[in-house]
Amino acid sequence: MSQSRWVAAFAVFSCFLQAPATGRSETTMAPFTLTALDGTSVAVPAAMDGEFTVVCFLGTECPLARLYAPKLNELAEAFAPRNVRFVGIDSNCQDSAEDLQTFRDEFQLTIPVAKDAENVIADAFRAERMSEVFVLDSAMQVRYHGRIDDRYRPGVSRTVTNVRNDLRIALEELLAGNPVSVPETDMTGCLIGRVKQQQADAKYTYCRDVARILQRNCVECHQEGEIGPFALTDYEEVVGWADMMVEVVDNGRMPPWHASPEHGAFANARTMSEADKQVLRDWVAAGAPYGDAAELPAALPPAKAWNLDREPDLVVAMRDRPFVVPAEGTVEYQYFVVDPKLTEDKWMTGAQVVPGSHAVVHHCIVFLRPPDSEEFRGVSWLAAYVPGQRATMLPPGHGRRVPAGSQLVFQMHYTPNGKEQEDLTRIGLSFGNGAEITHEVYSQIGLDQEFEIPPGEANFSVTASPRHLPANGTLLAVAPHMHVRGKSFRLVSHQGDARTILLDVPHYDFNWQHVYAFAKPLPIASLGKLEFCATFDNSAGNPVNPDPKQHVYWGDQTWEEMAVAFFEVAVPRSATAPTPSTVDDAAAQVAQRREKAGQHADRFMKKFDANGDGLVDRHELPLATERFGDWSLNENADGSLTREDIFRAAMQRDL
Repeated sequence: MSQSRWVAAFAVFSCFLQAPATGRSETTMAPFTLTALDGTSVAVPAAMDGEFTVVCFLGTECPLARLYAPKLNELAEAFAPRNVRFVGIDSNCQDSAEDLQTFRDEFQLTIPVAKDAENVIADAFRAERMSEVFVLDSAMQVRYHGRIDDRYRPGVSRTVTNVRNDLRIALEELLAGNPVSVPETDMTGCLIGRVKQQQADAKYTYCRDVARILQRNCVECHQEGEIGPFALTDYEEVVGWADMMVEVVDNGRMPPWHASPEHGAFANARTMSEADKQVLRDWVAAGAPYGDAAELPAALPPAKAWNLDREPDLVVAMRDRPFVVPAEGTVEYQYFVVDPKLTEDKWMTGAQVVPGSHAVVHHCIVFLRPPDSEEFRGVSWLAAYVPGQRATMLPPGHGRRVPAGSQLVFQMHYTPNGKEQEDLTRIGLSFGNGAEITHEVYSQIGLDQEFEIPPGEANFSVTASPRHLPANGTLLAVAPHMHVRGKSFRLVSHQGDARTILLDVPHYDFNWQHVYAFAKPLPIASLGKLEFCATFDNSAGNPVNPDPKQHVYWGDQTWEEMAVAFFEVAVPRSATAPTPSTVDDAAAQVAQRREKAGQHADRFMKKFDANGDGLVDRHELPLATERFGDWSLNENADGSLTREDIFRAAMQRDL
């Protein structure tokens, strides 16, 4: 897996936790000597008086340890002339010396790196996590213990400007002859994989029990070729992550799923049964025994490039060359318009968006831009990639109409990660036989974009309802969307005084933006009024809050906010075409829609076309103006909006 994928793995999986400081500073360690990978001897402490040694515990597969490898090189180079040296130690039982050598070569580590067999040094230091550091003076007294900096927390990646460089600060203070102002900090990282003492009479074994649990709950992502930062398909690998697995399962971070089990049933729920959790706990407590290889389950098929029910019928790239994402800064939303050259109407039954670079693609939404003469139902959403979203396969007999002559618009949101990247995102589409499509699927949107979240507010709620849900249709799925201040989401059905919670997401996680597909489609006529409540936390208590002192408005970027929900609905095809008796009524309705859309377009241009040139540029739009849905879809390639763009968007959205 490339370094860029590890950034994505960190942001998405958060498969390591933050641990509190453990009172290790001011203790004195025993001297030790290890043999580095290059065969040289590494003695701690060194003979030179006044020297400080930084001992950092590494891990070849821990996403955080990999992210910090370049930082260690940078710090070692900066402090080498000042009599400070760095030593890297890998104490993980799942990492071989060959793995460690590959890791060292990949990151071109200049510091000495050694393998700590049997966890001897880790045990002596009572080190717990990969990327944990200890600063020792020449008398082997621990002068600083904890993290390298506070850029990363579980599911959180701070911008460089908001980072406290704890290790660098501690070294500067020590070199100046001062005590360390913060001698101990919380640690973030994967648990060090320790050698285990196995119980001979263990109730559960890997071969008979645990391998099957992992196949049911984990291997979908944790296998070669998938986004999981390490594979959980071989015992030698699994046993090193055993304690880590129990930790993330017990705190609910894995498997990733955020809907409350108390409300609604969902076809795509990722949940682990309490029975499976207990087996995992008992197995780890018994030393993670292997068992009888004859009891191993058959291996699952390897991951495929496309996770549809078959190879896609059409694959479309966002353009003919990659887009270069800079190492730093803010990248405005990018829009790429592609003509798939469809000469006849198609019925899409499945879709998957595959980023070219998982590291920097925060999300991609692919919209349809149908021909101007085409009447189109709902929001022209086609498919999307966001963390946590699987490939879309519609129920049998259901299809999303793609009119002949339609273009595809890729809306790309990039987040630079400190290293220049190239991205060429693609979409794969599966089509069905139109004669077999009984239900048309389309999307409607609910949003509120006029909110203002006050500084420091920990519970600010925004409510909205979806537009024009068809009474003769069914609700298939709901996809909430907020940014990093998003706290919770709830969808409620109101019928008179009765109130039913259809979906409750008590702990919204920006890193996992699920589409919640109902196990049984819900008849819309039986739901009454639908309303969602999105709650935001703009307080200092929100660890991912970019700035709790700011007023927050609607906007594209993650430091702004959105209160959006997409509703996937299906209607019988027999109800989509007007019968002869209703042709006149349908024509009148279209005329009314066109008149209403024209009035909306005129108001929009009057309000935002400040210079009267017939174009509305980005800089003429306030932050609170919507750029997420169909406004974005109908932007011209030059980034300006025309009256025709607004008219077309209004027709599609039934404004």
